[in-house]
Amino acid sequence: MKQAVHFGAGNIGRGFIGALFSQSGYHVTFVDIADSVINKLNKEKQYNVVLATEEKETALIENVSGLNNLSQEDEVIDHIVNATYLTTAIGPNILPRIAPLIARGLSKRVSLTDDKLYVIACENQIGATDILKQHVLDNLDEDTKAKLEGRVYFFNSAVDRIVPIQDQDSLDVLVEPYYEWVVEAKESLPEVEGMTIVEDLAPFIERKLFTVNTGHAVIAYFGYLQGKETIDQTLADDRIADQVKETLKETGAYLVKQYGLNGEDHLAYINKNIERFKNAYLNDGVTRVGRAPIRKLGPEDRLVRPTTEAHKAGLPYSNLAKAIAAALLFDYPEDEQAMEIQEMIKESGVAGVLKKVSGLDEESEISKEVIKQYELLKG
Repeated sequence: MKQAVHFGAGNIGRGFIGALFSQSGYHVTFVDIADSVINKLNKEKQYNVVLATEEKETALIENVSGLNNLSQEDEVIDHIVNATYLTTAIGPNILPRIAPLIARGLSKRVSLTDDKLYVIACENQIGATDILKQHVLDNLDEDTKAKLEGRVYFFNSAVDRIVPIQDQDSLDVLVEPYYEWVVEAKESLPEVEGMTIVEDLAPFIERKLFTVNTGHAVIAYFGYLQGKETIDQTLADDRIADQVKETLKETGAYLVKQYGLNGEDHLAYINKNIERFKNAYLNDGVTRVGRAPIRKLGPEDRLVRPTTEAHKAGLPYSNLAKAIAAALLFDYPEDEQAMEIQEMIKESGVAGVLKKVSGLDEESEISKEVIKQYELLKG
């Protein structure tokens, strides 16, 4: 049976990427540090993916197992040697931590076989596979790097599926019906059901990040400020729904100008995604979606990047600035990054946070607009 190694046995890994591999005839080895999940995978060898619909359609995912990358390094390396695909869904910040182990796996692999391996980081990060590749190369000698040519391929991708926090006692995963997995490659790849191959990923990944991820974050932060509990409850408030749409029109104006997208088609894409977010069966909490605001306020992430690009293009960005301000007001006590931001605001003010976290000059027009919106929201 064909083999796939997937780093990250969480809900996205099991409910999306791993499930597609299993349904395409692969045995999927999940690699993670969560012993409870790994042990269940090895004991049960299957789980259900349940669609968040009234009918709750269910797919049985079989041919799965697990390895702990901390205590079973040699086994992980051996599985990398025999795999066709190596994928990740662990969060971009964790990629540097797994790179040394992947490098050891690749080193052994290229010394034993000429078979091709395809490496794809499935993260909400532009160029995530490029980032992983560089960390892997940093852990290889020159001779091994040369042997990768024609044997190990690294492809960037864009992934899109909403998977809410859920019962951690079960391997079963609740997911929304919609999904998209786009991979940038100029050659054909071994077929995986649900994977779309394109030659230029940039329009797809930015369209996704600056519509789906931006929209999701905007809903969460404004919902939190209004005391809402879930994403669908938040969108039931027409004022917030209008605010979200106006914000996405700003990111859309940049995307249309940058990539020559059809304006009407993109507006339809915005509306389709707002409808996705209204799915009450997901029961998706605003604090889950808004978590880790330092990462979400990064210079290349979903709020700041489209704002700076809109500014450079001479396009409106006041609603995006308001969304950044709302993120700065996300003071959820159980979120470590949210609390860190609040301490930073006390120490150096909003302008200081924008400089340190978002890479924005304190005297820039964007910073001034964010501060203005912050004061208005704070009341």
